Amino acid sequence: MKDIHEVLRQKQAKYAQLGKQIEMLQQAAEKLREVAPLLAESDDEDNAVLAEGDDAAILADAAKAGASAGSAASSKAGRPAAPRWP
Repeated sequence: MKDIHEVLRQKQAKYAQLGKQIEMLQQAAEKLREVAPLLAESDDEDNAVLAEGDDAAILADAAKAGASAGSAASSKAGRPAAPRWP
């Protein structure tokens, strides 16, 4: 049989440890509340910059596709359209 005083001491030690962990988590949550708006503003700016870069890349890809489609259409215009069988 376990000594009741030893069990009580172990439970109190666990309780104290959990209390410290809860306090540390509350402090971390408070810091995150302070930083979260800054991160949200930074994400909006980053997304705007990325969107501008994506628009330029999309326009460049469209220009390349248009140029290659124009040359393909002109080369196909000279030969008859025949079905291709595998």
